[in-house]
Amino acid sequence: MLSHPATKYRPFPAIALAERNWPSQTITRPPVWLSTDLRDGNQALFEPMNIERKLRMFHRLCEIGFKQIEVAFPSASSTEFDFVRRLITEQHIPAEVTIQVLTPAREAFIRRTMESLRGAKSAVVHLYNATSKPFRDFVFNMSKAEVIEIAVSGVALIKSLAEEQPETQWLLEYSPETFTATELDFALEICDAVTATWGATPDNKVILNLPTTVEIATPNIYADQIEWMHRRLARRDSIILSLHPHNDRGTAVAAAELGLMAGADRVEGCLFGNGERTGNVDLVILALNLYTQGIAPGLDFSNINAIAREMEHCTQLPIHPRHPYVGDLVFTAFSGSHQDAIKKGFAAQQPDSVWSVPYLPVDPADLGRSYDSIIRINSQSGKGGIAYLLETEYGIVMPRRLQVEFSGVVQQHTDKHGGELTAPDIWRLFSQTYLEFAPRVRYQEHHLYEQGEAQGIKLGVEINGCYHLLDGIGNGPIDATVHALQRMNFHFQVRSYEERSLGASSEAGDATACAFMELTPTKDGGECYGVGLDTNIVTASIKALISGINRLEKMPAADGK
Repeated sequence: MLSHPATKYRPFPAIALAERNWPSQTITRPPVWLSTDLRDGNQALFEPMNIERKLRMFHRLCEIGFKQIEVAFPSASSTEFDFVRRLITEQHIPAEVTIQVLTPAREAFIRRTMESLRGAKSAVVHLYNATSKPFRDFVFNMSKAEVIEIAVSGVALIKSLAEEQPETQWLLEYSPETFTATELDFALEICDAVTATWGATPDNKVILNLPTTVEIATPNIYADQIEWMHRRLARRDSIILSLHPHNDRGTAVAAAELGLMAGADRVEGCLFGNGERTGNVDLVILALNLYTQGIAPGLDFSNINAIAREMEHCTQLPIHPRHPYVGDLVFTAFSGSHQDAIKKGFAAQQPDSVWSVPYLPVDPADLGRSYDSIIRINSQSGKGGIAYLLETEYGIVMPRRLQVEFSGVVQQHTDKHGGELTAPDIWRLFSQTYLEFAPRVRYQEHHLYEQGEAQGIKLGVEINGCYHLLDGIGNGPIDATVHALQRMNFHFQVRSYEERSLGASSEAGDATACAFMELTPTKDGGECYGVGLDTNIVTASIKALISGINRLEKMPAADGK
């Protein structure tokens, strides 16, 4: 790279636009959408789609809700021409969908393009020619007048050929290719000449498409260019003003949104940003950005995973795991602080209230995404994420201090083994820690009985492999169990006790109740939890107490000995 890039590159000049309006505008409705996945997207592929894949994608685009789809460049190859013919002759096109085709402003190409559309119910013919000074001077060696003549001659030919096919409802689209690098007064002149030649009226509108053929400036410059044209175009009420942003600077979405604020009516782009070089504007992001602002986009992405897999199949291009809204990891939090905020947000979110969950700009369920991958555990994770997984997947709602305790267990595991822990991994580690370890004391049975106003218990346990029938009396089953175990020289106190009902879980067997017992040694400091699961809450509580005793036995003494 150059140490002084200004010797080679120049900033794009500001647009002279007095009292620009677009910065104070708000998008309140969706644009007219045009998918160019089958044309611009297809020509950007290392291996273009065959007809089977193009048909599959076409039908998916129709299902999503696109009413205008650019399907081919019919004069480019027999494959492209044949695809258009097949769509028409085999009646693949729904009544509400209009297909669009692209042609350069050259007579032979225009005639071939119009022939491909014979028999179509409706069609958009998209004509283009390059208009910027470098193209005029270096590529074509033409004057401005000659460039205008190419455009209007092409429009006149399309109009004449369209009159020969009156059964089709025709719509003209014109793109001054390289618009953003074209002098605005010249872009205006050629666009006005096109609409005049077509005879545009409010009932016979022309689509004027102003593309960022190559993105060369910041999005605000593009918005200025669009507003400049929007204010000055002749027959503005007879024009559908369209945007076609590319993503060379990585700001195509912003450029499209600002362009809509500046007066545009329509956007052309591709799903997931496929397209030449760095891609076309991503229509999924644009549509879902509107959705998160409370605007129905008119496109259905309620099964975003299925759409993504279909596009990957058709294009043979993978979708990045961090791709907005659709990437495998975009709704995933590994960070402990993020997980804690998300968990608390879900707990506070009411079904009929405005969506307001931290770190999630949209409810994944609205896109057909499940909640099971939102929180995932690795060495960066904290207690909130671990608690969330156990609660949502296994119905275990841990007390806060148990969350802290168990997160330390998980942290030790991830520090030692690395990698990510899934929900089943977390459950196995929880079970090994609190439920299924090799204990010194093992619960066998218990029987409750009344002892005056007190509660008695006969508790059958194994201690170091030997069966013991213990007897205890207290003010309730738990207190009676504590006294029974203390007679065997287990020195502890119950610091806290909580019980929960347990959701159905195949991992938990038939258990419907969960008990948590926080114990502390009588002589030494420190505390730990025990957990018990059972169909009976009293049995679950006794198991939790015994689980805690076994864990206390393994704790180091307070002095470290």
